[in-house]
This record gives sequence, structure tokens and C-alpha cells, in this order.
Amino acid sequence: MNDLIKAALYNHPEVIPFSVSLLPSVWLKYGDDLRALVRRHPVIFGGLAERFNYETDTPKTYRAGRYADEWGCVWTNSQEGMESIVTEHPVKTREDIIKLQIPGCRDGRLPHGFMYLRVLDLRGFEEAMIDFAEEPPELQVLLDKILAYNCIQIEAVLPGAGEMVVFGDDLGMQNGLAIGREKWLKYFYPCYKKMFGMVRQAGKLVYFHSDGCIHEIIPALIECGVSMLNPQFRANGLDNIVRACKGKVAINLDLDRQLFPFASPAELKDHVREAVEAMYMPEGGLGISIEIDQAVPLANIEALSDAAETYRLYKG
Repeated sequence: MNDLIKAALYNHPEVIPFSVSLLPSVWLKYGDDLRALVRRHPVIFGGLAERFNYETDTPKTYRAGRYADEWGCVWTNSQEGMESIVTEHPVKTREDIIKLQIPGCRDGRLPHGFMYLRVLDLRGFEEAMIDFAEEPPELQVLLDKILAYNCIQIEAVLPGAGEMVVFGDDLGMQNGLAIGREKWLKYFYPCYKKMFGMVRQAGKLVYFHSDGCIHEIIPALIECGVSMLNPQFRANGLDNIVRACKGKVAINLDLDRQLFPFASPAELKDHVREAVEAMYMPEGGLGISIEIDQAVPLANIEALSDAAETYRLYKG
């Protein structure tokens, strides 16, 4: 049992599990200098320096160009190494919702943005917000179709899944939910409860990532079956994360990516220390996630890696 699973189960992990993720754009920018840095931190990166191959290990959504997904959403990427965005939304009218057919693939793939963001990808942000404001019957039809497809994919993934099934869906914006808490509870709570319930009934844990300010619905996400939550430090605020999560749900805390490019190395080490000291419990419940993009200087990547090596051993 690895330390992240132990942390999710409050089963006294030997160390605080830290992950330092390097986006493909970081490898493009720093090349051999980054590979040398990774080699200096084998505890954090293992054999990543020798293992990583940009051409084979970069997902297609991070490659420049365009592609259509299984729903017909067209993704465009103008910056190699960064994530694509949907630029063409296939469900342009409410009449299109009625005609929409769920995809036929049954490959167990649960991509980032599988439920809430799927609505935005299909309809476009403005049309989706109008739908949530006006609440036409077609909105529930669309949600039911997306949910039905996701349940099929969950059924496909469960037999081969490990102890934890990973989901990602950015529910929040910088200061809250775009549709508000009450409409999230009305429209999405039942969807997540059904999907996560399938995983929990199979005896597996649910790991759920969400960008944005979501602290007001964390109790509802726990009710839905989330075993480990991956919330953002800045959007939610550390005090809100402590209040909503500590001792209530395990978290893999996403540290402040908006701080990483601009802080000094010393300030970044203080940032890591502050988060660990606030959330640490000897029985577990805490992991730390550090995501690096190409705006972060090499010295700051080094500082974050050093801090990860130091504070993974924290014992209070």
C-alpha cells in the first residue's frame, strides 16, 4: 500500500506523500537543465530524467493543433506543451440537446472535465450559463445523457482499476461556483453521488480533483463519496481548507501555482511549510501536490523540490 493510499485511509503513512508534476512545456523550455535538476532529486522524481520522452509521453491535448473528441468537441492548442481548450462546441441549440447521441466508445476513459466541464464543452460557456439561469427541461436531458455515458465508462474501468479511481472536473472559478451552490446541489450533486457511489460500492476509493473555489460544496462532495480531495490552495484559502477538510476528508493539497513564478525560493519553502503545518495529522489525511509550468524559474523548481524532500518527513 503506497503512502498516498495510506494517507487517504488515515492509515499512518510513513511520510507525507508529495508529488511534483512538470508540464510538458517545462521540458520544452529547460531541456537538459531540467533533466539535471530532476536527477538531483531522486526521492521526489525517481528515474524520471531517464524515463521521460517528450514525443511519446506528451498527451495529444498538449500538442499544437486541433482534434475532435468523442462528443464532437473541437480542441485547439496554439502553444505546444500546454493544455488545449475547446473552441468549437457541437451542441449549439437546445434542439441539438434532444438530438445528441452519447458516444459509442466503452474504453473506461474518464477524462478531466467529465461532467460539469462537459456541459460547458458541449454548449459553450455562455449558452450553458443561460441554461442554468433559465433551467429549461433540455438542461436535465443533457445532464442525463452525460451521466449515462459516464456510468458506462465507470463500469468499464472498475474491473481493472486499482485501489483508487481518479476523477477531475473543475467546478469552481477564482471566487466561487459559476452556477452557485444551490444549483450545483440541484443538478450535479445527484450525478456525482451516483457515479462515486458506483466506485465506493466496488470497494474502491474516489480521488477527486477540482480547480477553483469549491470550499462551500466540500461537505456535499464528501457525502457524494469522495475519499481524497485535490483542492487548490489560493482559490479556496488555507483557513477554509482546514475548516472544511481537516479530519473530515483526506486531501492532496494543490499548492499555490499562481505564486510559484513570482516568489523567492525562501518564500516558496515557507509556503510549503505553512500548508504542511496547518493540515498535518499523524494518522494521515494529507498529501501535497505541486504542479509546475513553464513560467516557473529553475531556481524555484529547485526550491520546491528541496521543500518536498524536507517536509515529506514532517512529524509535527
